[in-house]
Amino acid sequence: MVLFCLIFVIYCGTISANLLIITLVSTSRNLHTPMYFFISQLSISDILLTTDIVPNMLYILLNNGGTISVIGCVTQFYFFSASGVFECFILTVMSYDRYVAICNPLRYSSIMTKTHCVILTIICCVLSFFIAFTDSLTLSMLAFCGTNIIDHFFCDLVPLVEIACSSTYTIELEDFLICFLALFIPITIIIISYINIIVTILRFESNISRQKAFSTCSSHLLVVSIFFVTLLSVYLSPKKGQTLNKGQTLNLSKLLSLLYTVFTPLINPIIYSLRNKEIKKSLQEITNKSWNNIIFYR
Repeated sequence: MVLFCLIFVIYCGTISANLLIITLVSTSRNLHTPMYFFISQLSISDILLTTDIVPNMLYILLNNGGTISVIGCVTQFYFFSASGVFECFILTVMSYDRYVAICNPLRYSSIMTKTHCVILTIICCVLSFFIAFTDSLTLSMLAFCGTNIIDHFFCDLVPLVEIACSSTYTIELEDFLICFLALFIPITIIIISYINIIVTILRFESNISRQKAFSTCSSHLLVVSIFFVTLLSVYLSPKKGQTLNKGQTLNLSKLLSLLYTVFTPLINPIIYSLRNKEIKKSLQEITNKSWNNIIFYR
């Protein structure tokens, strides 16, 4: 019951924090910039991810287990995969936005136009849902027999492949290609972008300019590090744990998955709100405006 209450509170906090970010970006004029537009898209992705996983997890905790149909399981995996891949892509686009802002500041307004930002977001969305659909379709073609007990709190790829009684060669090959497209290519782009950003910042003569440039990238770099390190740990740990006790490996995998699906969506808006003066300013302005508009009656 303690774990149930903890996760429920975290879930409510995650939804509230991300909705607050989306509301601030939508209503505050000084946040109508490409960077904050992409932050709001990241919040939408976090809401989709945690809503896909946590309600069913709470049901499992409350009933000491639960059942789900094959269609329901594949559907859950589809939205989980789509939101995860979208987050990979949108974080990559955000690193490109920071690269243009710092390395090509004179051309920033002409490159990162509103239309360009919307097109990039649509491309990320279409690619992520297409990749998730392809992976889910292949997963649904697997044959499941026996007890079909998943030692996990949601329908993830690894536990589903483990209980399949048909050949998994196709989906394993497909997932290798997906990891290359959705993980290694974005990570490579992000690393190259930040290498160029750091080199450009170090060339600044003014220390104030350096600090200002680093501050605009620090929040995004922290979110990227937490997201990709956790994600890579989740999907590389089963291979690393083949020589360990199976129970220990499963527990480690579930713990890392809990961090990725429950805690990371809460951490992202906290990082951007606590480390960002403009978001704090917009929140204060909206709060003050709301208090000024209150009318008291006797």
